[in-house]
Order: sequence, then structure tokens, then C-alpha cells
Amino acid sequence: MRLDKYLKVSRIIKRRTVANEVCSLGRVSINGKEAKPSSEVREGDVLSVLMGGRYTNVKVLSVRETASKNDAASMYELLGENNL
Repeated sequence: MRLDKYLKVSRIIKRRTVANEVCSLGRVSINGKEAKPSSEVREGDVLSVLMGGRYTNVKVLSVRETASKNDAASMYELLGENNL
């Protein structure tokens, strides 16, 4: 699944256009490598997202095309958050 779509479906970022923009600015990495919006996300990947002066690190547990609001949080495991 595309990175920008995963960020939206999992509700890490609420809107896909915002997710696309954040990726384009180089603020998202997959397994320590800067990622483009079209980068492929797989189970087991570790994502690092910089938004609002805070790094959010998550591990991808599942990749689904759609998820209800209640199921979205089960798609990833929060590894930690760090302020700049």
C-alpha cells in the first residue's frame, strides 16, 4: 500500500493530502530511509513521522485498504514520541 494512503487509513494523519505533503517534504521515513508518498508500506516496517515538532515512531502491524475508526489503531504499534 502507498505510504500516504496508509497514513490516512490508519489515521496517523487525518487527511491524505496532508499525508502526501508531509511525505513530499521529507518528514516521513520507513526503516530509517526518507520515503516518498508512493513508497510501499509492508507489515513489520517502522515509520517515523515528524509533525508539529514531534517525532512519532510506529511499527506497522497490518496493512488494510479500509479500516473503521475503532480498528485503525490496531493497524500499528506506537513505539514512542520524541520532541525536537
